[in-house]
Amino acid sequence: MAEAMAPVQIAVLLREMFAQAIASAQPALCLPPHLATLPALNNGRLIVIGAGKASAAMAQVVEEHCEHWAGLIEGLVVTRYGYARPCRTIEIVEAAHPLPDEAGQSAARRMLELVRDLSPDDLVLCLISGGGSALLPLPLEGLTLDDKQQLGRALLKSGATISEINCVRRHLSAIKGGRLAAACHPARVVTLLISDVPGDDPMDIASGPTVPDPTSCADALEILRRYGIDTSRRLLDVLESGRGESVKPADPRLAGVDTRIIATPQMALEAAAQVARRAGLAAHILGDAIEGEAKDVARVMAGIALQVARRGQPFAPPCVLLSGGETTVTVKGQGRGGRNVEFLLALGIALAGEAGVYALAGDTDGVDGQEEIAGAMLGPDTLARALANNIRPKDALADNDGHGFFSALGDSVITGPTLTNVNDFRAIVVNVGP
Repeated sequence: MAEAMAPVQIAVLLREMFAQAIASAQPALCLPPHLATLPALNNGRLIVIGAGKASAAMAQVVEEHCEHWAGLIEGLVVTRYGYARPCRTIEIVEAAHPLPDEAGQSAARRMLELVRDLSPDDLVLCLISGGGSALLPLPLEGLTLDDKQQLGRALLKSGATISEINCVRRHLSAIKGGRLAAACHPARVVTLLISDVPGDDPMDIASGPTVPDPTSCADALEILRRYGIDTSRRLLDVLESGRGESVKPADPRLAGVDTRIIATPQMALEAAAQVARRAGLAAHILGDAIEGEAKDVARVMAGIALQVARRGQPFAPPCVLLSGGETTVTVKGQGRGGRNVEFLLALGIALAGEAGVYALAGDTDGVDGQEEIAGAMLGPDTLARALANNIRPKDALADNDGHGFFSALGDSVITGPTLTNVNDFRAIVVNVGP
């Protein structure tokens, strides 16, 4: 059995694991092998389009590795404010996330115009990563950006899963749900995806602008009703009439689309596990697609950690428990939300200061909820330090104020823009030695 580590060593290890998880999904690492296998151009053009928090960095890599096509590359990519990267011929537009804005709507409209009237000789390279849904907010005819913004706020607070949220988005969009690929027809389309969703389903990554969608308007309506989300009459008319139906799997316009996932949450967790093992800790990946209310997932994870610490089951300590996916937060309080800090605060409450248990939870894009904060760190003394500063953990959790809680203790994890996004990262170190 390995010896227990010093607390300062654990803090460094947690940070290193998180950093390596992010590094493993950098476009500069995962994109070039796929660029080497792109179809040849035969008197055609290479049109580069895309959306997401990693899309500008992906576009930059395309220009660096496709110099043999210099002069033939053009395009438009939209990313989050602060995530732009310099490109020579691919235009980079910044827009708002998680709630869309006019800049994103204008970019989406221009993107559709860019890919119209292409020929079979042209190649469209679509670079998609997490955040693309909000960054390409082009409502169907008859709907407005304000409609989408109001619905977005309600969905983000409802507790709906990302798959459910994106199902609704696909049926109210003029560009998602396969519509962007359909507009590219008859050009060849290659889509390169960095996955930020549980299960890595391409139709849920940025709401699937270049892949077919088997779900229906009826499915979207059922989701709105399930979560009691009030919407405008205009939105309901689009869904009830079927006018919002997306592009389906049998549509011939999407028959030749080549879709490749180039980075996933599982890859990030495996990279973090290697860091732990090099430090002498056993690493166990509990799942890369864990969903549910953040505080409920936290209670389950706390139970596993306590069983490891006290019983040596199902794993012998010291060890690290890794997991990913995307939890949800049903916001009922006045706090700033954030699923990773909500998870971590609920985990701390459930652990109740258990000796030897430490954790980090963060979003690999550097933004947890609507905050420019990736997440936070937790130790056995976190609750005691909070109470000593007259901060009540249970009150903070009830108010959905995990960010306020950890910021007050100086335990926030701030990375800045990471230029990638493979969803949430959670690491729990059970530091009980022989």
